[in-house]
Amino acid sequence: MRIQRLAVGFLLVAGIVNYLDRSALSIANVLIREELGLSTTQMGLLLSVFSIAYAIGQIPSGALLDRLGVRVVLGVGMFLWSIAQTLSGFTHTVRGLLLCRFFLGVSEAPLVLGGVKVVNDWFNFRHRGLPTALVVVSQAVSSTFAPMILTAIMLAFGWRIMFAIMGVLGIMVAIGWLLIYRDRSAVELTASEQQYLDENRTGGDVGMRPTRADWIGLFRQRTTWGMVFGFMGIVYMVWLFMTWLPGYLETTHHLSIARTGGIAAIPFACGALGQLLGGAMIDALIKRGVGPIDSRKWLICAGLVVAALLTAPAAFATNLWVAVALISGAVGAINLAGACAWALVNAATPSRLVASLGAIQNCGGFLGGSLAPWVTGWVVNRTGSFFWALLVSSAACVLSALSYACLVRKPIHEHGALP
Repeated sequence: MRIQRLAVGFLLVAGIVNYLDRSALSIANVLIREELGLSTTQMGLLLSVFSIAYAIGQIPSGALLDRLGVRVVLGVGMFLWSIAQTLSGFTHTVRGLLLCRFFLGVSEAPLVLGGVKVVNDWFNFRHRGLPTALVVVSQAVSSTFAPMILTAIMLAFGWRIMFAIMGVLGIMVAIGWLLIYRDRSAVELTASEQQYLDENRTGGDVGMRPTRADWIGLFRQRTTWGMVFGFMGIVYMVWLFMTWLPGYLETTHHLSIARTGGIAAIPFACGALGQLLGGAMIDALIKRGVGPIDSRKWLICAGLVVAALLTAPAAFATNLWVAVALISGAVGAINLAGACAWALVNAATPSRLVASLGAIQNCGGFLGGSLAPWVTGWVVNRTGSFFWALLVSSAACVLSALSYACLVRKPIHEHGALP
């Protein structure tokens, strides 16, 4: 259907802009620290504020998406985060930057949740792996090009203009989304289209609104908590590299800002490949008869373990290209796990609670993951090295894999808590 291609394509573009906005602060890390006289610990706190705000915004965003639909909630969110990004370029104080990053995080909260809900609404359960990966791959795609694009803009116009340009671009995307996208409830479908979309749906139709009892019931499930605790390790490693990779290359391997942009793109390109591979592997496993939960769960565990095994030796690497190769493999593996974790949301709960479960997962994940920028900054400030910061991230991945393996076993509706 045309709406499928349109929705996924638009979400991919919105996601790229979204993650470019998130990356701007890490790209300008060194220049902002010098201009405002910040320590690495203070910069770590500034980087972490976004994650904390993003986590806070998850629960209300999930509830609003399930009740009001994706078009309005995501469109308004896009517009507000773009305003916050634009204002970041006009502030001259640490407090001002903290406030802008906080509002950026809160207003960006609906993006991935909305994307997962769009895939659930517009795709048959057998074909959701790759579309989900395409929705979330925007993070890795934008992270791949962010160092080059944002560094070029920053060196040409300064970091303040860089923030403003990205904000204006986001406003344009928000207007386009509101004008073009329509929720499934607003589209007239043929009988064959309705049958295709509703195959194997359980626990209620797409149009049903979740009740308060439904929402509270999610917190009583072991599967929910397995996804929450497991996602923490994924977000921790993703945010460690997203926020500190340029600083790591400049500090540990003594690269210039201009050279850092090109080299930092390599691991994030591997991350994009990992996400697409994860989505394709899910659909392939489903075709082979593997269950919806197992097809996602064990890929997540494998990605986490591989990421841990590659990050640990990266802490000991003194050669630049050995370190880049290890980190590239780790970023690819952790992004594969991340794409599968989002696909797990569609498999683990009824359609009417997809955004709510995704919000709970993302909230918990980012509450834990938000520690990564601050902990890394504190460790580097105390030790002068990224050695222990990388080992901590490796350990977090192992614990997350155990959480998925031990706690996530059945779809939530099979526990009997939900009809």
